[in-house]
Formats: sequence, structure tokens, C-alpha cells
Amino acid sequence: MLLTLLIAVLGFVVIAGVGFALAGGSGSADAKTLKRAQAIVGGDARESRRRPVAAQDQRRKQILKTLRDQDRQQKKATLSLSARLQQAGLGISVQTFWVISVVVGVLVFGVAIILKPSPLIALGLAFASGLGLPRWVVGFIANRRIKKFTSDFPDAMDIIVRGIRSGLPVHDSLRVIAQESSEPLASQFNRLVESLSMGASVDQALEKMHENMPTPEVRFFSIVLAIQQKTGGNLAEALANLSTVIRARKLMREKAKALSGEAVASAAIIGSLPPVVATLISITAPDYMRPLFTDPRGHLMLMAGAFWMTIGVLSMRKMINFKM
Repeated sequence: MLLTLLIAVLGFVVIAGVGFALAGGSGSADAKTLKRAQAIVGGDARESRRRPVAAQDQRRKQILKTLRDQDRQQKKATLSLSARLQQAGLGISVQTFWVISVVVGVLVFGVAIILKPSPLIALGLAFASGLGLPRWVVGFIANRRIKKFTSDFPDAMDIIVRGIRSGLPVHDSLRVIAQESSEPLASQFNRLVESLSMGASVDQALEKMHENMPTPEVRFFSIVLAIQQKTGGNLAEALANLSTVIRARKLMREKAKALSGEAVASAAIIGSLPPVVATLISITAPDYMRPLFTDPRGHLMLMAGAFWMTIGVLSMRKMINFKM
């Protein structure tokens, strides 16, 4: 009896152990399956979360590339000769400019031949004068005109703000600026009013204005008007804030100019010292300087000196040029 009872207990333990093992294995397999499914679902969820992020990054890169291309095209357009002539307000064509350049080059060559230097030097002076002098004059006039426009632009914003607050439409305020302001502000706003009157959109008219006056202030003005046109809001307050920002930028530029005045004066003295000394020595002791203009070795020395002087002047200009 005792042996029979022991065998029964052992059989029960074996059967229960096998059943528990089978049940536990099935649960473990189910748990592994569940974990694997959760990992797959989690991976799909992470992948689905990564896809919008990747799409946003791709879209951001595309927008940045488009903006860079537009900025590059805009710089090419504003730095072209026809654009510089418009910015200078000279009212001449590109063909007329090249004719004037050729005439200046011929006159300089004739004067150089009369003074009897080397023909190579006379040809170099004529080429430099004909190609560089007219462009320098146009650039100087254009930069001075742009500075005058930038200086008067906050006053135009104030006129628009006062006109809007008194009940005038924006178009009438622009017409007041075109009629009452001084040049070059009056001519630019007159063209803006004419473009709007001919049916052009505000964006197109301001883009044309920015081509004639490529300043950040005009770009800010166009952005403010475009945002207000699409979303609404208090235009007078936005333009008043823009006027404050433009005046603050002007004060910052003047402060930087004052702080860099010593460096600019030093660069001007250092850059002008060699040609001034050479001219004075040529006047007081012409025999001492004559080999530089008559001997081939002197020509090489002059060319090397001009090359290194150009490098030095451009380096100093880069160091003292603060763009804000």
C-alpha cells in the first residue's frame, strides 16, 4: 500500500510538472511573441515619427536652397551695370556709358602720349581709366544716393503712420511722400505710386523699388506691407515700429563709423603714402625716379609695387568695412 501510494504521488508530481512546464512554456512564448509584436509596432511608430521629421528637414533644406538662389540672383541683378546706372539716377543707357568709357580711355591715352612715358604705361593708364574711372564714378554716385534714401526713409514711414492714423488710405499717404519729399525719396515713391495705379500688386511694385534701391529698409517695408495685407492688423503701429528699428540701425552704423574712424584714417594715410612720396620725388629729383619709367627692370618693380599695394589696400578695406 505504501509503495502504491508513493508511486501515485510521484506520478501526480510528474504529470503536474509536465503540465506546468508546458503551460509555462506557452506563456513564455506568448510573452516573447507579445514583446516582439510590441517592438515591431514601436519600431513602426518610431519610423512613422521619423518620417514627418525627415520630411520637415527636407522641406527646410529646400526652402533654404530656394532663398539662397533668390538672394544670388538678386545680387547679380543689383550689381549689374544697368542696375547701378538706375541706382545712380543718371538716366543714361549702358551703350552710352560704354561710349563715355571709351572716350575717357582715349583722352587719357592722348595725355599720356603727350607726356612721353613708355607706350606700355600709357596703354595701361588708358585701359585703367576707361574701364575703372567711369564705373567708380557711377558707384560713388549710386552709393551716395542710396545713403541719402536710407537716411530719409524713416521720415517717409512717419508720414504713412500719421496719414493712416488721420484716416488717409495707404495709397494717398504714398502719394504725399512722392509729392512732398526730397530726392531720391520722391522719385522712388512716385514710381511706386505709378506702378500701383497701373494695376501692379504691392509685392511687384515694392520688388521694383528694391531693385532701384537695394537696401534692407525697403525689404523690411515690403515684408510689413505683405504681412499686413495677408493677415491684417494695425499697420500704423507696425510701420511706427519699423521706423524705430530703422533709426536704431542708423545710430548703430554711425557709432561703428565713429569707432572705426581712426582705422579708416590710418588706412587712407598708409595707402596714399607711396604714390604721394613717388610723385614728390619725381618733382624734386626727376633723374632719381627716371629709371623706374625707362628701364625694363624699373617697369617690373613698378608692376610688383602696384600689385602688392593693391593687395594691401584691399586687405585694409576689408578690415575697416563694417556692413550693418
